[in-house]
Amino acid sequence: MKSALYLCLLLLGLQVQGQQQEQQIPHSPEDHSQAEDENLPHVKIAPSNADFAFRFYKQVREEAGNKNIFFSPLSISTAFAMLSLGARSNTLRELHKGLFFNETEMEKQKIHEGFQCVLQLLSDPHREVQLNMGNALFINDRLKLLKKFLDDVIHFYYSEAISSNFQNPPEAIKEINEYVERKTHGKIVDLVESLDPDTMMVLVNYIFFKGSWEKPFNNLNTRDDDFFLDATNSVKVKMMHQNKAFNIHRDENLSCWVVEIPYTGNVTSLFVLPDEGKMKQVEDALLKETVSNWMESLKIREIYLVLPKFSISASYDVKSLFEKMGVTEVFSNQADLSGVAEETLLKVSKAIHRAVVDVRENGTEASAATMLEITLLSLRFPLPLHIAFNRPFLMMIIDKTTHSMLFLGKIVNPTARED
Repeated sequence: MKSALYLCLLLLGLQVQGQQQEQQIPHSPEDHSQAEDENLPHVKIAPSNADFAFRFYKQVREEAGNKNIFFSPLSISTAFAMLSLGARSNTLRELHKGLFFNETEMEKQKIHEGFQCVLQLLSDPHREVQLNMGNALFINDRLKLLKKFLDDVIHFYYSEAISSNFQNPPEAIKEINEYVERKTHGKIVDLVESLDPDTMMVLVNYIFFKGSWEKPFNNLNTRDDDFFLDATNSVKVKMMHQNKAFNIHRDENLSCWVVEIPYTGNVTSLFVLPDEGKMKQVEDALLKETVSNWMESLKIREIYLVLPKFSISASYDVKSLFEKMGVTEVFSNQADLSGVAEETLLKVSKAIHRAVVDVRENGTEASAATMLEITLLSLRFPLPLHIAFNRPFLMMIIDKTTHSMLFLGKIVNPTARED
């Protein structure tokens, strides 16, 4: 019987606040000004990570129905890429295919070097946003990991290796949950409720992001308004308002508005508002080429922006989703994870992913920018374009330094906190 490897993909999502925190991963010597250089490791893996993000989104959409969607594609791909260090034969080929890595075009070493570079750049302590991403292995003290696997996960993925007493499940569960709670600043508690009796290792990946809007909303302008769930139903939600210049694009082919709302630092967000009845059309077109076209087509324009204030969370059974995407062997008794441990047959028994997103006016005690709101309109100029996110919309959080999509989601009901 295969021993179980429990894969936990844990993250805390976007909390629009400004606060610096010391990072644990070393500062990269990489010159960020050369981010466009195609030979940089993180640039090489960016297209595959984008393809995975949108493929996973479309798989989630099939099961989500009329529910909010929110997840970190980078967290999921990083966890499975790290696991692939110990995969062999067809199990490895399936994982690479599921993550959209073409083995004939990119060597395995280059894939891991790419993720290593992403982790370095994201956790640069000199950045203006707080962005923590990390990995940990909780290892049954009866399991003897192969030295190469352990060396590689530490070298490429900066993973912590923690020996755990899985013969005492309550103690192991407590240890893992306390680690998760600490790394997610108390936002995710009691995540692991039980462990399979055969569990030999728990792999944890987490990502935590806090950023301040470059142009904060004034909380004095936040007021209750209708958010239209569909043509006949609506809910009351607190709407944030501001009249400023933003990069926007009108995609006439897909019938949607795209608004870029940047954070301080080199992270930005895209909010995509499909016309009524056009959400599926926009979702079907979600590809890296589509987003690239949106980014290149953005033009600055003064608009009156209305955005809901919301906090939602979502959980996913990644094992089930991956199996429907054709990645099956790693979860079966045919799994070949022989590169992980000595004389122990392993498979992944569970893979879960949880995300939280919290969007608000700002998180600072006081902001001069907030106090400099210009609310008077001159009659000599036309009224600004009014873009109100008062119906279902898409959101993406993109790190420009690494070309990584940190988060991807669809907000269909801002008042539904748990999905």
